[in-house]
Amino acid sequence: MEKIPNAGFTRVFGFPMEMKNEDQITQQAQRPKYDCLLFDLDDTLYPLNSGLANAIDKNIKDYMVEKLGAEPSKTGELVNLLYSNYGTTIAGLRAIGYDIDYEEYYSFVHGKLPYENLKPDPVLRNLLLSLPYRKLIFTNSDKVHTIKALERLGLEDCFEGMICFETLNPIQKSTVFYYEADIKFEGSKSINPTPKNGVECSEIFDIIEHFAQPEPSAVLPETPIICKPSEHAIKLALKMANLNPQRTLFFEDSVRNIQSGKRLGLHTVLVGRSYRVKGADYAMESIHNLKEAVPELWEADIKAQVACPGTEKLAVETSDI
Repeated sequence: MEKIPNAGFTRVFGFPMEMKNEDQITQQAQRPKYDCLLFDLDDTLYPLNSGLANAIDKNIKDYMVEKLGAEPSKTGELVNLLYSNYGTTIAGLRAIGYDIDYEEYYSFVHGKLPYENLKPDPVLRNLLLSLPYRKLIFTNSDKVHTIKALERLGLEDCFEGMICFETLNPIQKSTVFYYEADIKFEGSKSINPTPKNGVECSEIFDIIEHFAQPEPSAVLPETPIICKPSEHAIKLALKMANLNPQRTLFFEDSVRNIQSGKRLGLHTVLVGRSYRVKGADYAMESIHNLKEAVPELWEADIKAQVACPGTEKLAVETSDI
């Protein structure tokens, strides 16, 4: 190994390699692995058994019957098909031809939820406040529901901002920002026409009949709604919040959303399960297990093993991808 005079390089195997000084190495070693923690809301920051998920499911089915004229016996199958193929029921309804008034839909679906089941969570609050990172909410839910749930949990001041349904699907062609006045997540112009009052359903794609065919030949219609697990939705959210996916830790209860995030380079934590699945770097049964599942988030001094040529090897994190 030959040192090159008056330069920060050493020649190894005939190639010049840059030699970092001690200050540079220390600065790199102390830099945290993450810049931001990105949290889903529903069934992530509060448990599935809170009763809200069951109430939302019932309200969606009631909406279909009362507002869309759906047969009660078919609402269960319809909800399952729309959710599994489009990520959310409202995205699926728009895809198959219903012109939904977004505010009316969310007022109906989230307006009669048992929010009293959500109690202040001082344990989670202390965990979040002890984390020295940017913390953001990224949810498919609407703004009103998101704020109400966070307030019930006592977490409304634990996050810098939120990216919600209206952020990715702005009705007005203007800058969209929510939650804190000084935090702006700028949305692009709406890709949706402004929804009309009521529901129009002159030409509806029969998705139940489509999947009843042994070999469906028709192509499923696309939705104009942007939401998880669409990779486009996640990319847009990252761009709005100015996040580097490789330095962001993503918390989700949905395996599909976790896997979409992982494909885009996010570090991922699956909440609600005690075991990892493909695409999840970490897994924990409850958000309260955060410190046990990802203890390095609290390490004051980031320990890095610096390799000396021919003597040490760098530690490499592995995960199931």
